[in-house]
Amino acid sequence: MSAEESRLRITLVRSPIGRQLRQKRTVRALGLKRLNHSVEQRETPEIMGMIDKVRHLVKVERLGE
Repeated sequence: MSAEESRLRITLVRSPIGRQLRQKRTVRALGLKRLNHSVEQRETPEIMGMIDKVRHLVKVERLGE
């Protein structure tokens, strides 16, 4: 892991039930499976774009600072 590459902890805090299929698939693509499940991802433009689309469903923390 390079010095400028940081990691994110993404936690699903609201259910995707009743949301658009696209949002459900984005949550799943981030690796989130159930409520309060957390995953660690690298901070890349792709991941940040996915987080932006479901920001009302997830909590994001920066790691290693």
